[in-house]
Amino acid sequence: MEDQKVEKDLVVDVGAQEVRIALMENGRLMELNRESSQGHSYSVGDVYLGRVKKILPSLNAAFVDIGDSKEAFIHYLDLGLHFDAFDAFVRGSNPNKNLRSLYAGIKVGAPLEKEGRIEDYLKPGQMIMGQIVKEPISTKGSRLTAEISLAGRNIVLLPFADKVSISQKISSKEEKRRLETLVKSILPRNYGAIIRTAAEGKNASVLVGEVRSLIERWENSWKILAKNKGVELLLTEYSKTTTILRDLLNDSFTHIYVNDEKVFEETRNYISLILPEQEKIVHLYEGKEPIFDHFEVNRQIKSSFGKVVPMKQGAYLVIESTEALNVVDVNSGIRAKTTDQEENTFEVNKLAAEEIARQLRLRDMGGIVIVDFIDMEKVEHRNELFKYMQEVMSADRAKHNVLPLTKFGLMQLTRQRIRPATEINTTEQCPLCHGTGKITSTLVIDEQIERALAYYVGEKGEKNLILRTGPILGAYLSRGWNSYLAKWRRKYKCKLKLEEASDHHILQYEFMNVKKEVLD
Repeated sequence: MEDQKVEKDLVVDVGAQEVRIALMENGRLMELNRESSQGHSYSVGDVYLGRVKKILPSLNAAFVDIGDSKEAFIHYLDLGLHFDAFDAFVRGSNPNKNLRSLYAGIKVGAPLEKEGRIEDYLKPGQMIMGQIVKEPISTKGSRLTAEISLAGRNIVLLPFADKVSISQKISSKEEKRRLETLVKSILPRNYGAIIRTAAEGKNASVLVGEVRSLIERWENSWKILAKNKGVELLLTEYSKTTTILRDLLNDSFTHIYVNDEKVFEETRNYISLILPEQEKIVHLYEGKEPIFDHFEVNRQIKSSFGKVVPMKQGAYLVIESTEALNVVDVNSGIRAKTTDQEENTFEVNKLAAEEIARQLRLRDMGGIVIVDFIDMEKVEHRNELFKYMQEVMSADRAKHNVLPLTKFGLMQLTRQRIRPATEINTTEQCPLCHGTGKITSTLVIDEQIERALAYYVGEKGEKNLILRTGPILGAYLSRGWNSYLAKWRRKYKCKLKLEEASDHHILQYEFMNVKKEVLD
């Protein structure tokens, strides 16, 4: 891939029903996120007080009611290292207790054994604290963990943990030592943390402020916990806009465009907290046309979410999704850039790898993905394609794994699935056949139009009409000195003008009055 500066723009469309967030790279749509503004949806990172409904000893797991129509699932290994401490806090909390003293006084004991049994820790009816790690998908409910964490821009706060971990991407030993010493010095009792890569080089005041903010969010949830002994949402992630900013924002971010003043202020305030020098990149969009039309997001959505995805010079992908896996077929189409078939195939496959990596992010497809590349004879080309696929997938934030091509030219990928794949219907019902697949015979189209004309002239009293049709139908009706139009003008003693519209279907037509209002 060519080394070039990638310009990242975030386009936020705030509507009455939902907020849509598009991530653009050099003007190309790479990710599309949606956040419903109607009611609460079950999102990754939300923390619930849930009730254990059923123990499944054979799976070493349990079902938990968190208020959703589908019960959430938690495995024994998802209870975390210090479940006993969380359990003691849930059992001991009530409105009459000093919750800070209760929290600080709980002893974080030995970690849970890896080979333990869930029935030794959970019982039906028991209230537990759980955090969503995977949203409801298809017939499955949410996946929970009882090891709560609160993610910030630079720090991930870990309640009831006794360690500070540091991102492996921070290479400097001195910086690691500085960050570890600093964070350990500001964490109260019974708190641990993970120091993220973004913390590298940050001064103490920024990190202290973030730790205090995360602890405050966590402690605010205790009031809800103490008051309720029923199923309840304890704390939720920030809005999806700020969550995406937290995970994506870096020095290469160029602009953020928002079409709503309230969300614009919220976004700008959030950025001023985490990256004060980047505050100027947030812009309030006040244009007349819709923001997604202005930045050509809607056009790219229409061309990218269909079953057939076009690529450069005639090549295309066919994408099929099932409950078990996703299948991508690569086709060269009419593309023939070079006379060397092997080189041409290799080029098409590389183009396809780029587009597949984009499609996985764009549709948020997860689970197993099977790609049927066009067969290549040379082993070095197959190896190069495997490496190239790993390279183009490296920008994907979801955990993924790419396997080499098989002898049949198939590549297997797995991608972390934490929420349902984004599906957008890019097809429309045919206005002529209304989905039946059959249209009126062209032999009687003139009769249909004449009947409509007779109705408008005789019943509605319209004497000055415009007939708007597609170019082919227009040519058919106006051909010759004694055309259909000429006959109708004489027969119905009316003014009738033909107007052709290039976007009309082959047999589509409508009558308009002189004000160009379409007649019903």
